[in-house]
Amino acid sequence: MPLIIPKNLPAYDELQKENVFIMHQERAMSQHIRPLRILILNLMPTKIVTETQLARLLANSPLQVQVTFLQTATHNTTHTAPEHMKAFYKTFDEIKNERFDGMIITGAPIEDLDYEDVDYWEELCRIMDYTKENVYSTIHLCWGALAGLYYHFGIPKVHLGKKMFGVFKHRVTRPSNPLVRGFDEVFYAPHSRWAGLDRAAIDACGDLRILAESDIAGPMLLSTESGRQIFVIGHPEYDKYTLDAEYRRDVKAGKEIHVPVNYYPDDDPNKDPIFRWRAHAHLLYTNWLNYYVYQNTPYDLDDLEAVVDPPRT
Repeated sequence: MPLIIPKNLPAYDELQKENVFIMHQERAMSQHIRPLRILILNLMPTKIVTETQLARLLANSPLQVQVTFLQTATHNTTHTAPEHMKAFYKTFDEIKNERFDGMIITGAPIEDLDYEDVDYWEELCRIMDYTKENVYSTIHLCWGALAGLYYHFGIPKVHLGKKMFGVFKHRVTRPSNPLVRGFDEVFYAPHSRWAGLDRAAIDACGDLRILAESDIAGPMLLSTESGRQIFVIGHPEYDKYTLDAEYRRDVKAGKEIHVPVNYYPDDDPNKDPIFRWRAHAHLLYTNWLNYYVYQNTPYDLDDLEAVVDPPRT
């Protein structure tokens, strides 16, 4: 089954060129199937790039998936045309009375800020609170994962003296978990962040399970036992040249940045990077859609039961 997106969304033409199975909304309405409703809160400055990356992964499934894009009302987008945001994005007030099978909260390049200093933090907290009663399973990505772990479980972030930047080796720690079903014992994933997690706080939290981690990059994939809340400390959605673009952007701006680890052959930026995480990125999202959204979400979303956050100590 295809991913359902508007025909005039920039990702539509790009994914058609890649022979990705997508369907415009008019055709989908003619089929007597209830698609999975996925809400994407896109906090990345490069909205269109992130839309395409996530749409590519969500389309690689036998399930029919309908995407709704969400923006924050308390932060003005400066890197994407207002016409695009008006055409394809909704605000929280517009969807707060709806329910969704799944949700993705993306990252944002703001790890250096305290959470409470982020201009849309209060709105994000309302959205994360909303997910507990109105979304069956939510994936939090990179900074979105750090923020979600802090909001739901009180896990503090830790500032890194050196950017975690590159493609790192990870090992599966709970191979029986459906989210990593079919994963190799060792797999690769990109990271691009200035913050990490307090590992002791994670280990002390009985509600979290570490599903995959790296000796260098730390915990990469965490989940509650139910899979209603999933946290990805990395960017498996990145395409082949995303790290390359970030590296060249920072070099051009004169920022202190090292060559992304384990990315270019011989660590030479003049050589074509190796795309070594694509298969596991697709598998992660396919597993999520199948085992934690499709198989468990009630057909009638009004029957969703609320997630209860653990008490803070």
